[in-house]
Amino acid sequence: MRICGPGDSPATAARLAEFVSSGYHGQMSWMVERMTWRGDPTALWPEAKSVVMLAESYAPSHDPLAVLQQRDRGAISVYAQNRDYHDLVKKRLKRVGRWLIEQDKTAEIKVFVDTAPVMEKPLAQAAGLGWQGKHTNLVSRDLGNWFFLGAIFTTLDLPRDQGEVDHCGSCSRCVDICPTSAFPQPYQLDARRCISYLTIEHDGPVDAALRPLLGNRIYGCDDCLAVCPWNKFARAAHEIGYRARPELQAPVLSELAGLDDARFRLMFSKSPVKRIGRKRFIRNVLYAIGNSRDKALAPAAGRLLDDENETIRDAARWAVARLKGG
Repeated sequence: MRICGPGDSPATAARLAEFVSSGYHGQMSWMVERMTWRGDPTALWPEAKSVVMLAESYAPSHDPLAVLQQRDRGAISVYAQNRDYHDLVKKRLKRVGRWLIEQDKTAEIKVFVDTAPVMEKPLAQAAGLGWQGKHTNLVSRDLGNWFFLGAIFTTLDLPRDQGEVDHCGSCSRCVDICPTSAFPQPYQLDARRCISYLTIEHDGPVDAALRPLLGNRIYGCDDCLAVCPWNKFARAAHEIGYRARPELQAPVLSELAGLDDARFRLMFSKSPVKRIGRKRFIRNVLYAIGNSRDKALAPAAGRLLDDENETIRDAARWAVARLKGG
């Protein structure tokens, strides 16, 4: 946990504006909305004098890239293999917030966990938790890059910590491994090519040229995170809610393809996966089936050719064609 001021990341607004003007945000219109608040935390809550930034590890105890070789299985991003981090991190923040108020009854606080127009990563760098690496995620010398961020804005004027500087050096592993070449250059991400964006945020069919590059990734992508050499300092998550549920580490694609809406919701109850809904999820599963080249999966895709949703029908047609060698 580290502290910065709400105005300690002055370059954020310009970087956000460049990102949006380049169209790198894709369908994420929420990034355009309230850009003033998102780019300048002092505008979000002018009364705030300090920002307490929290980092919480979710480092895996297994190799997250191993599942990519199991073509009949789906790859779900490590952070989504158990409980929704929003709930867990917010509990931690509220606990700290209550402690702050106990120290000074005049204190006011607001807690944010990735659901408000707050750019946590620049603030976390200003607070000294880490630096934004070439993959644009935060990297820490103590935690690697497997950690969540949360913020407490407060009216208390607290002592500031020293900001962190870049320690990536000449390493470019994260940029080089990206399956879709989503980094126009180091420290820049074109979300429209990012597998995490395509499988989670993107609505409707994915560009046909990108579908083969998704492999068996059905929710998110960990490639750029997994190869960061700073992870040698990461320790497996202590929070049991972040430890992978066995059934989500490498789920069977044919079984996933058979999920109706009720069973989808039941399987992913309290999981971040639930928020993308069955339509996007089954779309992703079908792309993975098509990429498997495993003809034994053809019946699972074929059963969805008449699904009520056109995006799913389109993905099923694509998968069946791929399995037939088309």
